[in-house]
Amino acid sequence: MQELAELSSAADPLVWRKVVFAMLLAFGLGQVVAAVYMMTFRGLSYSRATVHAMAMGSVVSCMLMLAVSGSIAAGIGVAAGLSAVRFRTSMRDPRDIIFVFAALGVGFACGTLAYVTAIVGTATFAVGGVLLHHTGYGARRQPDGLLRFVAVQSTSTQEAIAGVLSTHCRTFSLVTLRETAQGSAMEHAYQIAARSPEERSTVVESLQRIPGVQNVTLLLQEPTLDL
Repeated sequence: MQELAELSSAADPLVWRKVVFAMLLAFGLGQVVAAVYMMTFRGLSYSRATVHAMAMGSVVSCMLMLAVSGSIAAGIGVAAGLSAVRFRTSMRDPRDIIFVFAALGVGFACGTLAYVTAIVGTATFAVGGVLLHHTGYGARRQPDGLLRFVAVQSTSTQEAIAGVLSTHCRTFSLVTLRETAQGSAMEHAYQIAARSPEERSTVVESLQRIPGVQNVTLLLQEPTLDL
């Protein structure tokens, strides 16, 4: 107990302030990374635990760097301790991985007292993430859905169908063509991309007005995850 008291009394108050400031800064910047993740997230598999991992992971990584503080022996001990722990959590989305890694990087920078690097790096990462999200960088236009209908085998009917698709669809391609009604009609299945979301219903209505066309359905296939 006496040795512990001597050690505590000998501690430099400046060191305590540095440690507390580094930990608080890591926690705050980790929350910034987590906030950008929440703002730019798209999809159905949202996990609150992932957000918490970002905010707290920066604190843990900062603590580890402060504990090592240039000591090779301490660094080897930390590496050995981490190697004994098996992380079984799997992340399927590369975006989740990069955000968690960014939070850990913030903690590493704060733990080495590189405050300017931590702040500027977090700001750059946040601005870049928001910019990529709002500009739609990397996104590709996917087909809107699968258009199905039954049409009689008539030249005029086929020409009318082609005219409707050419007018209201940016792209369309025939997926399947199956004979029905003992050969008097054909079931068509097209993969289409409408020129605008409003024209999806227009395609269905226009096809329904063509004589000889019936059972028109459009199955939308909106993407649930887009990066």
